[in-house]
Amino acid sequence: MSPSARREWLAPVLLLSLSVVPVLAGALRLTELAGGAPIEPENARFFAAPGPVVVHIVTASFYCLVGALQFAPSLRRRRPGWHRTAGLLLIPCGLAAALSGLWMTVSYPQPPGDGVLLTGFRLLFGSAMVGSIVLGFAAVRRRDIARHRAWMTRGYAIGLGAGTQVLTLGPWIVAFGQTSELSRALLMLAGWLINLAVAEHVIRRHKSRRTAHRATGAPAAGRAEVAAPGR
Repeated sequence: MSPSARREWLAPVLLLSLSVVPVLAGALRLTELAGGAPIEPENARFFAAPGPVVVHIVTASFYCLVGALQFAPSLRRRRPGWHRTAGLLLIPCGLAAALSGLWMTVSYPQPPGDGVLLTGFRLLFGSAMVGSIVLGFAAVRRRDIARHRAWMTRGYAIGLGAGTQVLTLGPWIVAFGQTSELSRALLMLAGWLINLAVAEHVIRRHKSRRTAHRATGAPAAGRAEVAAPGR
């Protein structure tokens, strides 16, 4: 693989790496539900109403893993049909993941260690993920590829929050032990904010490149390579 190809695949590989822990945790949860694991306070709500958590795990796993490949420019260029087809599948999966997460937040009993603040954060970012995906789809229907890319990037950043939260919660637990309701809420908030900060950096970098290409009269890099869902 050439150096340029390695650079292009760096972002998807990093995103896939962030997805590994939450995807494996979700698979373990599904195994528990299917195998009839002992019911404890931490999982009783899932056994009482397994449907929403199954939908959430399956759709969120697909959204994170397949969504990471949408950030590979060479894949978009060489297989635009794949990009469109994957996008059409990712939109309903992302919405199902976010909406099922919101449903669980308001309907399931509050798990031990959570609190009102974390519940508020989950409702905020779950709603923001839904809004981002809807706005991204609306933009591509108008053939506004730049806004489509920006909103879908924000939606994916929120959806991948569970991966980054492993990195914010893990070191705290190793250093200080179990979290309090406040520290847990703030550490999970940090995961979402880190992802959104990176997303905004990527969006602004693409915008700067488009502006520079227009100023020099060169073709806009990536304009022809983006085959958005619904196009």
